[in-house]
Amino acid sequence: MSSIKRYARSPALKGGSIYGTGRAGIAIYTAVQTGGLKIEKRQLKAGERLDILAGKLYGDSSLWWIIAAASGIGWGLQVPPGTVIVIPTDMSQISLYVG
Repeated sequence: MSSIKRYARSPALKGGSIYGTGRAGIAIYTAVQTGGLKIEKRQLKAGERLDILAGKLYGDSSLWWIIAAASGIGWGLQVPPGTVIVIPTDMSQISLYVG
């Protein structure tokens, strides 16, 4: 999973794929809206944060932005409890949309 990065000016760096935030976020959100990504939805509980969820689900907390993009959330670390979030469940699909 660590080959997917949030910030970059180049499409590839150190053998991995790197994506600019705006382009990647829009591509992920659009893929969710058009049914192009396998997802699950869940309601955020008190004390949960997207970075912690990303760490548990993807093994890398820096991938919180993928959940935020899929959910249409601009800044994922300030999401209130009760918000329904969208979690892409197949990370190999993310590379298809942002790579």
